[in-house]
Amino acid sequence: MERRTLGRGLSVSALGFGCMGMSQSYGPAPGDRNEMIALIRAAVDRGVTFFDSAESYGPWTNEQLVGEALRPYGGAVTIATKFNWRFDETGEPQGQISRPEEVQAAAEGSLRRLGVEALDLYYLHRVNPDVPIEDIAGAVGNLVAAGKVRHFGLSEAAADTIRRAHAVQPVTAIQSEYSLWWRRPENRVLAVCEELGIGFVPYSPLGKGFLTGTIDQTTTFAAQDIRTTIPRFDPGARQANRVLVETLTAIGEHKGATMAQLALAWLLAQKPWIVPIPGTRSLSRLDENLGAAAITLGPDDLREIEAACAAIAIEGARYPASLEQQTDR
Repeated sequence: MERRTLGRGLSVSALGFGCMGMSQSYGPAPGDRNEMIALIRAAVDRGVTFFDSAESYGPWTNEQLVGEALRPYGGAVTIATKFNWRFDETGEPQGQISRPEEVQAAAEGSLRRLGVEALDLYYLHRVNPDVPIEDIAGAVGNLVAAGKVRHFGLSEAAADTIRRAHAVQPVTAIQSEYSLWWRRPENRVLAVCEELGIGFVPYSPLGKGFLTGTIDQTTTFAAQDIRTTIPRFDPGARQANRVLVETLTAIGEHKGATMAQLALAWLLAQKPWIVPIPGTRSLSRLDENLGAAAITLGPDDLREIEAACAAIAIEGARYPASLEQQTDR
């Protein structure tokens, strides 16, 4: 698979793998842990070198899973993980990290669970508005100097916050939601990334499954599925938003691409330093997603997609208010 460079020299596969869904958010975690380990290893066999986890996924269990799955590959793969929350011994969140020593303690935990000597890419999962970003960037900078972190990243950070953090410790990547149905990063964040030489990693590049074309107003979700709390996935919104699916499916058919492949190919075509991280629990979906890397969208294709999307108003917020207020700050 083609490789892309994030920031100052972090070379990864053009498509990564978001591992969160193997532990949480999309219904119960799979019962057979070994199946998920096998799927991660199948992704490596197919050329994926970039895997995304977080301390909070589980919490803790996702890092353990990813670490075990990727241990045989050593330095041949890149593992990204994230810090932000304090947890009690039962895994209940106890607020956001606010002191430099807490950043170090979180990193030590991730190192242990992943079974690595250094964290390849260490993101601040959400910005704490009560703590100067310079303090967090400085704490990660100390970990970089100590050889425990190789690259620093931010998730869902605002453009001005990115600038301030980068001035203290160079930022390699920004991870934020970005897709054909959520395009807010285009407002300012992508421009700042381009100016400062920072890579961009879209999470939920398939709109939490909606851009696969397999979800409609009749789809039911498990009680533990985050989509039961998201306004954009209310039945009425799903029905209204199907017009986007139908339009993009028709465009994809002309390119010999599924809707999911078209959505990922569109992201890849935006900038050479964008690396989407679709997630899945299915080998067939993994193969479908990776097929997007072979699809080339030319200027005419991109104009057609842009014109089609401009004519469609997406209904529903992407997060409930309690989660949305943690973003873009």
